[in-house]
Amino acid sequence: MNTSAVKPITVFATELRFDNETLHVRLSDGREISVPLEWFPRLRNASAEQRTKWRLIGNGVGIHWEEIDEDISVAGLLGY
Repeated sequence: MNTSAVKPITVFATELRFDNETLHVRLSDGREISVPLEWFPRLRNASAEQRTKWRLIGNGVGIHWEEIDEDISVAGLLGY
């Protein structure tokens, strides 16, 4: 029987930025996660302008890009 518990998210995204090949996400605890754009084909293929049109969802639980229909969760970035 699997009795794994769901871990509550205690850190949130606060801001993000891009360089040519990487997404950088600042977290509420001061850490910064950097991941390759290759992991997210919609972001990789988006224009620089489209990448800037993001908003935090769920008070920073995730990030949403309306124009390219992309959502990324902090839990997913942290591997929860």
